[in-house]
Amino acid sequence: MIARGLIAAGLGVALAAPLSAQELKRHPLPDSDFPISMAVELPAEAQLVYLSGTVPSVTDEEAEQGSREAYGDTEAQTVSVLETIEANLERLDLSLSDVVKMTTFLVAPEEGGAMDFSGFMAGYTQFFGTEDQPNLPVRSVVEVAGLASPAWLVEIEVVAVRP
Repeated sequence: MIARGLIAAGLGVALAAPLSAQELKRHPLPDSDFPISMAVELPAEAQLVYLSGTVPSVTDEEAEQGSREAYGDTEAQTVSVLETIEANLERLDLSLSDVVKMTTFLVAPEEGGAMDFSGFMAGYTQFFGTEDQPNLPVRSVVEVAGLASPAWLVEIEVVAVRP
């Protein structure tokens, strides 16, 4: 009976132990320096945290309220969104380095045009794949016809793992 109690106590400690960076495995894209992971493996006991889609904040208070100019171009909106995500993660005692999955929705800035993937990447690479934050999530980028506000060009949702 004592042995069973010790085993159960040991299992409880093991299950309650925080996720270590060594248990999380990020697989880089083969033969590529593109700043995303090909895959991320999580241990079965990993605690996932899903953040709702985040949209940009106004960056130009002087611009007409609700206008695209008030929110900026794709790069400015990407930076705004990632700053908000970073702050929301910090509220949850997490950071951008804990992000394992990202889905990005981009709207073409011009009607009939294409999404500004370069502008998105210019903003994204300020936060991911840097010397300070080298961890790369798996990621999808999707062009959509529009978001809830016609002024928004970017919406991003992420999944983080609690270390």
